Amino acid sequence: MENLEKAIAEIKQALPGLTLLEQEPLAAHCSFRIGGPARALAVPQDVSSLARICSILKEHQLAPFLLGNGTNILFPDEGLQELFLISTEKLQKLFLLPDGAIYAEAGVSLSRLASFAQQNGLQGLEFASGIPGSVGGGVFINAGAYGGELKDVIESVVCLYAPDQGLYELSKEQCAFSYRKSYFSTHGGCMILSAVFRLQPGDREEIAAKMRELNEKRRAKQPLELPSAGSTFKRPEGHFAGALIEQAGLKGFTVGGAQVSEKHAGFVVNVGGATSHDVYDLMLHVRKTVYENSGVVLEPEVIILAPDYKLEDKGPRVHGNIVTVNGPAEE
Repeated sequence: MENLEKAIAEIKQALPGLTLLEQEPLAAHCSFRIGGPARALAVPQDVSSLARICSILKEHQLAPFLLGNGTNILFPDEGLQELFLISTEKLQKLFLLPDGAIYAEAGVSLSRLASFAQQNGLQGLEFASGIPGSVGGGVFINAGAYGGELKDVIESVVCLYAPDQGLYELSKEQCAFSYRKSYFSTHGGCMILSAVFRLQPGDREEIAAKMRELNEKRRAKQPLELPSAGSTFKRPEGHFAGALIEQAGLKGFTVGGAQVSEKHAGFVVNVGGATSHDVYDLMLHVRKTVYENSGVVLEPEVIILAPDYKLEDKGPRVHGNIVTVNGPAEE
């Protein structure tokens, strides 16, 4: 805690114009609308400010937690007092590269990215138009829907590796994408800053029609009117989580203010005043009941943080092409 307080003071001095929120309610920064206060939540204006924050934190043996749109996370009711959070919400650069690929910073929403692609007559991101997350969070978990995944359209990703403060560009292959996983989700210290997307030319009207079709399907089947973190559990091989939960008789099951959605059993929703403990207890009950009913173990898709969660300033080296680095990369 002492190191964190010293780091906060130094960051304030080094970046006087930085938006630095202290004891900020995390419920305001996630789609579940759940979570107590964060000791510190910085909102840098650009990548250079973000890198400066990370450099100061490293000097104090601390690593930051990078936060996107908060659409796939459950914050604790007690808050996070041992963690420095950095929001990517102002990292919003989005443009076409000379070769026709799309460059997008981590804070760009996937819906905005998909709309930008459509406006430029590029197809391949229609599936992402209704996903509520950001580019950074989407890359982290290889977000997908309706048969499409970000791995299908990503060409490269730039990340800041906290332990050596280097910027690295990883190819699609080096990102090691799989179902709801990536290199970044399985290796500590990597903070996604931007990505390049390679799409195919298409008819603007046809692309827009496909986006409308998928979004209408989403509105009809998913409980978008209530706070949630999207699909609560990953899709088990050979099954669908929602179907297994419904077959176990859990549709509408409630713990406190948390409920298995009556509209789609694959979602846990906040029907009013839900706490993180309500959601967690409900998820445990769902997993236990589904296993007893079907023998299938459900794996959470939602990232669950404990009150004493903190990141260590260590981890394996990033094996990618160096953009900027303070020393030679180890191969």
